[in-house]
Amino acid sequence: MPVEEELAELSPEKDMVLTIGVFDGVHLGHKHLISQLKEQAGQQGLLSGVVTFRQHPQEVLSPQTRLPWLTDLTQRINLLKNEGVDIIAALSFTPELAQLSAHEFLSLLQKYLRMRGVVIGPDFALGRDREGNTNTLRALGQEMNFSVTVIPPIILSGEVVSSTAIRNALANGDMQRVRNLAGRPFSLYGRVITGVGRGIELGFPTANLDIEPAQALPADGVYATWAYIGDRAYQSVTNIGKRPTFGGNERIVEVYVVDYHDNLYGDELKIDIIERLRGEKQFDTAGELKKQIAEDIKQGRAILSSQGRS
Repeated sequence: MPVEEELAELSPEKDMVLTIGVFDGVHLGHKHLISQLKEQAGQQGLLSGVVTFRQHPQEVLSPQTRLPWLTDLTQRINLLKNEGVDIIAALSFTPELAQLSAHEFLSLLQKYLRMRGVVIGPDFALGRDREGNTNTLRALGQEMNFSVTVIPPIILSGEVVSSTAIRNALANGDMQRVRNLAGRPFSLYGRVITGVGRGIELGFPTANLDIEPAQALPADGVYATWAYIGDRAYQSVTNIGKRPTFGGNERIVEVYVVDYHDNLYGDELKIDIIERLRGEKQFDTAGELKKQIAEDIKQGRAILSSQGRS
């Protein structure tokens, strides 16, 4: 659907202050920017709005490189709604949109979203060839009569809070760092599918999650997790990897839910990943693996009981 058709479906009742971006992960940096957006909109009696994109621009601009996402579109929109913005516009990032100049794109936002101001980070850029940097936007703001507010980044332990920083922490299995940067535990969502039954054979039946290939995952290993079933949270231990003991080649996510014995096949399951217990390891026998799984569960329960849910 062309961008104008998508924008035309929205009809704000008042003028708006907008922020624009992918907002992958909706982390603390994003939340800080959105809080400033809401404050500015409230002071001016305007609506607050977020313009996000259904695809990451890199998928169109550099399709040969696959950037794993932290949150899919549904998760992102839900998280953005939780921040209390008035309107969320999810646009399809297409080659045609990528060719719009900064002036052309901002003109569309003024026409359809009644944009009166933008709130952005210091590294923000939009438009063809990323021409619309902060200096260009300020000049366009004077020409087109909208305000431009640049919000400094959030820095934790000397590191700028960003989606890239979270991906790096995930790749290292550093879930505490991920939680610090995002402001919440890292979550995975997936439908429970039938596995090969290894967990049942070992006495620890697991729920295998059907995870989208583009989903960013923590480093291979075993993790203490919370599993959400219905309106309850259950302690759980999750293995991410290829199950080298059994010669696996496909990367999987399998969850052992403690003290839960009903059938989960076909259900949607959410897990919060709290702490890495160990890396993935190949065992000489199934008996050694079974013994280690029992120890993983014991250690995971101790961690979850001491930390509680956040």
